[in-house]
Amino acid sequence: MKQEIIKSPISTILVWLVAVLVTGTFAWILGDIIFHGVGGISWEFLTTAPEDAGRSGGIGPILVSTGLILAVAMGVSVPLGVGTAILLAEFTSATNWFGRFVRRSLDILAGVPSIVFGLFGNAFFAKTLGLGFSILSGGLTLACMVLPILIRSAEEGLRGVPDELRLGAAALGLSRTTTLFHLLLPAAIPGLLVGLVLGIGRAIAETAALVFTSGYVARMPQSLLDSGRSLSIHIFDLSMNISGGDTNAYGSALVLVILLLMINATAAWLAHQSSSKYNDSYQFR
Repeated sequence: MKQEIIKSPISTILVWLVAVLVTGTFAWILGDIIFHGVGGISWEFLTTAPEDAGRSGGIGPILVSTGLILAVAMGVSVPLGVGTAILLAEFTSATNWFGRFVRRSLDILAGVPSIVFGLFGNAFFAKTLGLGFSILSGGLTLACMVLPILIRSAEEGLRGVPDELRLGAAALGLSRTTTLFHLLLPAAIPGLLVGLVLGIGRAIAETAALVFTSGYVARMPQSLLDSGRSLSIHIFDLSMNISGGDTNAYGSALVLVILLLMINATAAWLAHQSSSKYNDSYQFR
């Protein structure tokens, strides 16, 4: 007991030091981006096309391409991810060999470097399927990247739903489909949103995979088969390959950070609203 009392203050101090270090590092990076980038953001910057290799002009086509790539990635990964999560959580036992194999495979895929997904997307989507360097190739590659995160988060959200709901629905004679769509999925929405936010965060900030799939073209895309430069690639190109592009690189980075904050805030608000609605609907008095 004495040894535990001696260690407790040290552990508390270490935890606080780590928290302060992480928070300070984030504040330093964010402050640097805001300081150098806020002066370059304007309506013209958000709506016009890049000029002089990105040194001047705006990021209008870049934002459109980023939105299309993200829409393709989420449009493909969300149905597949939620469906797979439902299969693993509701129709496959924890000891089933198939379920264990799928979960281990997802855990391994979640740790695969993004450059490997980029090479796969280039070989399969761009060349084998003939999609070329296009928004569709980039979006499908990102869908493969975010699927492991989305599936595992959604599965944990479904498994976190109390078994009393399942037993009560079975006692009332409700079908598994009705129980799933009217009870389990609404209760698991916070977990589903966590996976969605993590997936969007990884997809919208991805660079390596998109270099090999969506390409570098900075013009306004006319279709999903056109090449399109994402915001992360634009930042990388301006900061690494274009002399004199740091100002627009900082502005583009600040826009990316703002987009991520907006997505996280929206997801948190939706999770709060769904939790409040769920608690009000299923509160027994």
